[in-house]
Amino acid sequence: MAQYMDVHHGMKGITADQLMAAHKADLAVEKGEGVHFERAWADPESGTVYCLSEAPSPEAVQRVHELAGHRADEVHPVPYSI
Repeated sequence: MAQYMDVHHGMKGITADQLMAAHKADLAVEKGEGVHFERAWADPESGTVYCLSEAPSPEAVQRVHELAGHRADEVHPVPYSI
């Protein structure tokens, strides 16, 4: 399965608790799309959130985020990681 990094903009001021709640919302629905969200990062100053996942497609990643209530602004394949 491929890895994807998705990006959410406009989340200025996001707290650690809000990031955890959003991540848990993804985890609650990910299985139905064959996705697994591995990790999430947030910068509350810029309002940018990043999520790393394994998924069959970028569309599957987006469907999970939409079901969880926070559509990604960008979804990028991660062909290499070290």
